[in-house]
Amino acid sequence: MLGPMSSSGSISVHDGSYEKLLSCLMGLDQYQLEEFKLGLQAPQLLLENSRPIPWASLKAAGPADLLCLLSEYLTARQIWDVTLHIFENMQLTSLCKEMRAKTNEFTQAQEPHNADQERPGTPGEEAAHRRRYRERMKAKILAMWDSVSWPEDHIYLCNVTAKEHEELRRLLGPNRAGAQPRTIVLEGGAGVGKSTLAMKAVLHWAEGVLFQDRFSYVFFISCHKVKEMADTTLAGLLSQDWPDSQAPTEEFMGHPERLLFVIDGFEEMVLSPDLDNSPPCSDWYRQLPVARILLHLLKKELAPTATLLVTARDYGNGRLKGLLLNPWFVLLSGFTEGDREEYFTRFFGDYDQATKILRKIRKMESLFRSCSAPLVCWAVCSCLKRRMVRSPYSRPGAEAATSLYTRFFSGLSSAAAASASGQSRPGQWRALCSLAAQGMWLSHFTFPKEDVERWHLEAPLVESLLRRNILRKVGDCEDCVAFTHHSFQEFLGAVFYVLRGARGSLGGGSTRHQEMRALLSDAFLNTNVYWNQMVLFLFGLVRRDLARELEDALRCEVSRRVRDELLDWAEDLEGCSAVSVRFEFLLLFQCLHETQDEDFVRQILSRLLEADLDIRGSLQLRVSSFCLKHCQKLSKLRLSVSSPIPQTELTFDLETPGAKVVDLRTRQWQDICSVLRNGNMRELDLSDSKLNASSMKRLCYELRNPRCRLQKLTCRSVSPVRVLKELVLVLHGNHRLTHLDLSCNNLGITVSAMIFRTLRHSACNLQYLWSDCLTRGLLGRLESCGLTAWACHQLFAELGENSSLRFLSLGDNNLSNTEVKRLQGPFGTSRCPLKELSLEKCNLSVASCRDLALLLTSAQGVTRLCLGLNPLQDDGVEPLCGSLAHPDCVLERLVLSCCRLGAPSCGHLSDALLRSRTLTHLSLRRNELGDAGVARLCAALRRPRCRLRSLDLSACSLTAEGCQELADALKRNPNVKTLDIGENDVQDDGVKRLCEVLKCSNCTLSTLGLERCNLTRGCCQHLSSALGSSKSLVNLDLSGNDLGPEGVSTLWKSLEKPTCTLRKLRLEEDLYSIVKAELEKLQEKGSSLRIKCRRWIVREDRCCLGLQD
Repeated sequence: MLGPMSSSGSISVHDGSYEKLLSCLMGLDQYQLEEFKLGLQAPQLLLENSRPIPWASLKAAGPADLLCLLSEYLTARQIWDVTLHIFENMQLTSLCKEMRAKTNEFTQAQEPHNADQERPGTPGEEAAHRRRYRERMKAKILAMWDSVSWPEDHIYLCNVTAKEHEELRRLLGPNRAGAQPRTIVLEGGAGVGKSTLAMKAVLHWAEGVLFQDRFSYVFFISCHKVKEMADTTLAGLLSQDWPDSQAPTEEFMGHPERLLFVIDGFEEMVLSPDLDNSPPCSDWYRQLPVARILLHLLKKELAPTATLLVTARDYGNGRLKGLLLNPWFVLLSGFTEGDREEYFTRFFGDYDQATKILRKIRKMESLFRSCSAPLVCWAVCSCLKRRMVRSPYSRPGAEAATSLYTRFFSGLSSAAAASASGQSRPGQWRALCSLAAQGMWLSHFTFPKEDVERWHLEAPLVESLLRRNILRKVGDCEDCVAFTHHSFQEFLGAVFYVLRGARGSLGGGSTRHQEMRALLSDAFLNTNVYWNQMVLFLFGLVRRDLARELEDALRCEVSRRVRDELLDWAEDLEGCSAVSVRFEFLLLFQCLHETQDEDFVRQILSRLLEADLDIRGSLQLRVSSFCLKHCQKLSKLRLSVSSPIPQTELTFDLETPGAKVVDLRTRQWQDICSVLRNGNMRELDLSDSKLNASSMKRLCYELRNPRCRLQKLTCRSVSPVRVLKELVLVLHGNHRLTHLDLSCNNLGITVSAMIFRTLRHSACNLQYLWSDCLTRGLLGRLESCGLTAWACHQLFAELGENSSLRFLSLGDNNLSNTEVKRLQGPFGTSRCPLKELSLEKCNLSVASCRDLALLLTSAQGVTRLCLGLNPLQDDGVEPLCGSLAHPDCVLERLVLSCCRLGAPSCGHLSDALLRSRTLTHLSLRRNELGDAGVARLCAALRRPRCRLRSLDLSACSLTAEGCQELADALKRNPNVKTLDIGENDVQDDGVKRLCEVLKCSNCTLSTLGLERCNLTRGCCQHLSSALGSSKSLVNLDLSGNDLGPEGVSTLWKSLEKPTCTLRKLRLEEDLYSIVKAELEKLQEKGSSLRIKCRRWIVREDRCCLGLQD
């Protein structure tokens, strides 16, 4: 047992000792590292008043992360003692010897100096150089603070922002788990006070108000200032703010745990993708680009025990999260609703008037949310006040953001350009818009004097914009200016793309039209939220009244072709599948709503065939209702409603003509539902929706409309479940509805009885019914649908009477032997037309298999059966195989994935395959068959009378030996067209054996799956040779394999040949990028080859339909 450890020991985790500790941890293999983590959880290691390190944090930690965690929870001396104790328990003798020697070395080295050495952070004993540094930092921050531009009512704005400064102590204190966070990220929208709060933290430290006992030094690194710096070292970077330009780097390195790095404006730092692969660096004196130095700081390679405080806009945090170790994110929201109310009241001076205006602004949810930034609040109020002065009797209305910004800048333009000559005024505004657009593309938000001069912006205009708070000076960057708020730059950047002219903002031959299409593609297809506000402004400026107002104010001609260019871009919408393409449909709807031009909206949406919408609040409800009614060609819609739509009580009959609807949201929901009668809607997915009774009634009312052509309705995980009973009338009244998915719903007795009873109705034409709860992957969360024995009995009784049902899925319902036996009743009758049955994850036993075996011989039409995720084992498969060989069995497709089968099952299946006249598709995915089991299967596959066409052996523990058996079978049997052996350790040798048979003329294999088979570039020469010779292979999956650039280049030599028959190839995304340009050239010449970076071999463990040809 380890006794109490002193926290006053003199050993610290300085540069040398840290390297030693990290080296020891990195020397452990994955099992030793896991044992070390478990050792940290031992109760005897818990000190008095100490907290255990959470296992969730330990489990995911690598060596560097682990050392950071240790430094958060233990003192320096405790880290050494605990590590040594665990190493001793693990019997790592050599490591223990090294650590004892290092411990003694550090102890002896520090003992003589303890009497005179300054204790870091001790009040009253601060070194003179540290005091000078504090004074330098205080002066720097105050100068930056004074340069902050505050418009009208600035005292109130400062005071409101100051309220957040009270959170500083908590910000850098222990988090909810009690640990001291080492990486804190202040995130939020532009202008909500992130940089201000970070500067205040530095100022409080410099003034001696906060953090004295924790930090000896605080460094402020402004990303926009350092990104253009020449290569330097970390020591050199920190010396810039040092009074005598010679920072005490050795002191910093000696106590990195007492350092705070404030990194401000991460979004301004341009990090190239290859930086992620740069080698680690812990050398403070190594000369590197500044971006790399910051990268190593963020990844805790430099000064790993130091504290980081990073500010970043919320749209850019995806990349940041991937760099940080155990970050703590703090969201700054800016003005609260109460702050906004108070500001409006102060600005307009009349409480009643301010309340009316604010009520209108609230209806524009995105604009009201933007007012959380004080400067946006000021801009909105300024615009509204100016409008009221012009038209004192006009009533304040709810305006779109583009409309308000247009009027705001139009009002400022005359005054701001008054000093410019009439001839230069249009050019000056165009130059300003070009500067804004170029800055958006390059992620430049701070503009040095050179940029301003490059665009020939005149000093009078710049000074005027500074006075009017459109531009501001940047305190820590001499002669630099920035837009006072990011939305001002976004708006003027959007204006650039509607002004007449062909030249782009980036130069180098790019045109305005090319840049605009690239912007739209990045926003809508690449889901880059960075562009969201700018594209909203761009669409809003299509409005003719706003275009005229801009022309009059800026004296710049607006292009008449912008509308046509957007319509040309929209032609690509016909190819945007909600499933295969990540497209921001809701953003498109917001943009179209911003135009308020129904004719333009109708033209854009006339091309939309599919849509995927998540209605999370009133904004999404409003824009969806505005747009969906114009989607006349829409055929597929996924609509998820996150919370019930608040509606007034409707006491009238919905079918009564002239019924008056008084609630706005009711009308909006009706507009959404009206898309069901456009004549083209075929599929509606309401999965994960929360609907109240009135919403469901309105939906069902439209589903019963004679003009509704819907064929497939999906209602997975709909709540509350009781609303599903409204579907009964739909099943009676819509004979076109053939597919109904009720998976993931605990139907209960009442709802299930009402729906199942409807199956016998003559007007019900339902052919496919899902009542399971399985997701499309083995690792999905599985929950029962709650079909009771009585409900199953009721369902099976109705099946005998039904004249239309073709497919039934009962997956993830715990069926007893009795219930399985009851299936024989309806299936044995000539009136039951059921062809496809899925009993996946129904806890079927060996006894159930015997009943199912009888069903296969008595059922007159069942051709597809899925029994995946049931523990059938070898004993259960044996009776099933006996029925497969029976002449009355007509089964064509059988799924036995993840059924705990072994090699003995393959013997039974082999006999059945030789005797079955109908079985053509078999899935044995995720069963421990091994090479022995595959050999038994191949005994049947080698025989030409075996009719099997598709075989899935993925994740079945195959090796190269099993591949040899399969190769021999494929050579002799031309019937097999599809083979999937993905997720098996076949390696290059196994693929080599398969490639030999692919070159044979009698091999007719068309689809081959080799996903995650531990392949390397060594197999690519064999694959390339096979691709050059095969006359049948059209689909090949190589994803999840480390083929490398050389391997892909080898493959490409065959792929580019006209004689290559391959049509679909799946690769990892980084490998696809190597040949992307060449592929595009090949496609221009007419090649039909497609390379995908996502799965195309359909794995349908969910139901027996999945064994596709």
